Amino acid sequence: MTHAVALPRHGLFEAWREAARRAIGHRIPPEEIDWTGGEGLFAADPLPDSPGPHRAHVPAAFLQLARSVIWHSAPERTALLYRALWRIDRQEGDPLSQADPLGRRLNLMARAVGRDIHKMHAFVRFRELPGAGRRRFAAWFEPEHDTLEPGSRFFARRFADMDWTIATPRLTARFQDGRLSFHPGGPRPDLPEDASETLWATYFANIFNPGRIKLEAMRAEMPKKYWKNLPETRLIPDMLKDAEARVERMRQAAATPPRPGAAAVSTRYRAAMPQAADLPQTLAEARQAALLCRRCALCEAATQTVWGEGAPEAGLMIVGEQPGDREDLEGRPFVGPAGQLLRGAMAEAGVDPARVWLTNAVKHFKFVPRGKRRLHQTPGREEIQHCRWWLGLELAFVRPRMVLALGASAAFALTGNAAPLAPRRGGMETGLHGGPVLLSWHPAHVLRLTDPAARQAVLRELTADLARARQAAES
Repeated sequence: MTHAVALPRHGLFEAWREAARRAIGHRIPPEEIDWTGGEGLFAADPLPDSPGPHRAHVPAAFLQLARSVIWHSAPERTALLYRALWRIDRQEGDPLSQADPLGRRLNLMARAVGRDIHKMHAFVRFRELPGAGRRRFAAWFEPEHDTLEPGSRFFARRFADMDWTIATPRLTARFQDGRLSFHPGGPRPDLPEDASETLWATYFANIFNPGRIKLEAMRAEMPKKYWKNLPETRLIPDMLKDAEARVERMRQAAATPPRPGAAAVSTRYRAAMPQAADLPQTLAEARQAALLCRRCALCEAATQTVWGEGAPEAGLMIVGEQPGDREDLEGRPFVGPAGQLLRGAMAEAGVDPARVWLTNAVKHFKFVPRGKRRLHQTPGREEIQHCRWWLGLELAFVRPRMVLALGASAAFALTGNAAPLAPRRGGMETGLHGGPVLLSWHPAHVLRLTDPAARQAVLRELTADLARARQAAES
């Protein structure tokens, strides 16, 4: 028996969620549901009106993924989501994982929707409509996916003091008197010319720098399919034609002799700056040199270099990924939430912090600002490779008998192997310095786990690895 489900264009997620709840409640398998509304050659029955006896429990991550995938333009999106729900309920693998074909596809669809919403926020151009009273604006946009409904909430918050309309081929959003509503889409409306567009085009033309033209990068951030609806893009072809001549004029205008005395000032300024030792001879000299590190761009935003601490001749060295927010402010490793969890596990494993060397593969905090918060970002391979110089000095001066790598970044820094950590966890490998390296979980990974049972299991593994590393260092 096939069941047909007809979903509305507006309020799609809530409608699909309610239909999926009824379907899974009656244990209707995915192959017996037609999510296109039964428009095929054969008649189909509707879903049961009443909830079924079965109650499915799904993780919050699935709902978050579904809230994004549901706006994808692929007709099979609702069927794919229900298949993932069916597998989660029956515990058939992990359909949310990137390693699972279904999970990989759903995550790619979610990313495409996120990019489409970002493009909407960047490329919608309002034009003011004539009339008295409350100001009114309208815009035309052609999204790749059905992203007007989730994307319009941004405009409702930002432009709450005016009435506006955003029309797309499939749906139209209207914000009037503080209320957001949705209506059928249609062809592009005839919008009036806007004087502010002329002002913006003049500004855009004057800030255009032909010496920094990178067409591939420009098209990556502003795809050409959006150009026809942007006032400034009409100017780009003519500006590109004259770019080479403008660059030459800029080059000639800049060819002027330096102000007398400028070179001497810069020379004195650089000479007065503290210089790092080319090859430190002691652990203390290495620390002082690291405080002046300019080997990569992470030093520009971080508060300070976070050097290792502990026993200078420790038998065990524990290496994490990078400093966090607290570590960056205090200048000490493992003092934040992940560090507190690690120190608790060390105490349970009998590891004395005063007898080990605690450090990180990367010495500066990499983050992205979000309001007043600084959100952790995983360091890239180049940044890890730049910082191997400092980690190598620590290994050379401390000379530990055993090294414990916490997390994939530390494992790559110590071994040069970028393979996934999960199958390697608990294994012993030979480090680039020639000594043994035991691989384990980073304590931040434990904190990110939402399932209490899984968190306790991973924490037990980390504690066992700490005990094993201690025993190996003492033997």
